[in-house]
Amino acid sequence: MNPKAGALRPLAIEIDVMRNPEGSARIAMGETVVLCSASVDEKVPPFLKGTGKGWVTAEYSMLPRSTNDRMAREAARGKQSGRTMEIQRLIGRALRAVVDLDSLGERTVIVDCDVLEADGGTRTASITGGAVALHRAFTWLVEQEKLRFHPMRDLVGAVSVGIVGGAPVLDLCYAEDSRAQVDLNVVMTGDGRFVEVQGTAEESPFTPAELETMLGLARTGLADIHQAQRRVLGIAEGRPA
Repeated sequence: MNPKAGALRPLAIEIDVMRNPEGSARIAMGETVVLCSASVDEKVPPFLKGTGKGWVTAEYSMLPRSTNDRMAREAARGKQSGRTMEIQRLIGRALRAVVDLDSLGERTVIVDCDVLEADGGTRTASITGGAVALHRAFTWLVEQEKLRFHPMRDLVGAVSVGIVGGAPVLDLCYAEDSRAQVDLNVVMTGDGRFVEVQGTAEESPFTPAELETMLGLARTGLADIHQAQRRVLGIAEGRPA
């Protein structure tokens, strides 16, 4: 296997890149760039009122010129696409998997993921960057003495992996993704547990052995992703979050 095919694209995460949100992060994975913000709202959805439990949700969008050709804004079309709704539900599920919602109190944190540049892996970058922004928002709540302890039990990150030209490839760019025979998105916690695995054969079915190879590549890449998250957040090695 080409060594580059088993490595992440250049990864960079910055925190506190916005002045107004309680938490924010900018993530670049290769040429894909996503701006993530986490906003605290002192109320919960109706189904959680009176429970003492909090909520974490996400919204996702792509800027019109994040792609080669300008995309119309979804607001101009009057509704979100099915792809957008599916991605933001995925981001929300991934983030909630590592949050103690009971300790959050009756408040909601909304994580907005806005794609500035799209070159494959926008949903996985959104999860990775969104987790960092969410962690910063929780830190703010603790510093403001609104929470007694940090409700994030672990970090969570995501990466794509696929089979391109018959060979496994980690962290696909758009050109690789567009010709992949298999496309997999893997979401994993910092302690190595799976949150979600989305896999699709675009041309021919893949074997159990190929799946194991792809999952192994994903685990390797996610170890580096979690290390980058810990580094930027100042979390000591061995601590969950």
